[in-house]
Amino acid sequence: MAILNITYNGYSADYPRPLDDYVSDADVRRIAIEVIRTGGLRGLHIANLPDNAFDYYMVDRFGGHGTGRIYLRPKVPFGAARYGLSRCVEN
Repeated sequence: MAILNITYNGYSADYPRPLDDYVSDADVRRIAIEVIRTGGLRGLHIANLPDNAFDYYMVDRFGGHGTGRIYLRPKVPFGAARYGLSRCVEN
């Protein structure tokens, strides 16, 4: 079993019910949309959340002793020119 953590619009919350460890990435995204639409996460309730809200989000999985963790999070913009980081500088 795994705990799902969803980060959206600057907020992050754990889904209170454990998920199966082997749930697919597509199912993680679908579950997140339904949970946020229905108000199942404290601080994250968006009734009109679009179906494609998590299309470009990362699904990270971390196993462990006992309960694993699944993180649904936005991609990190490091290295993107539009954020002022046009290239890496090595010393």
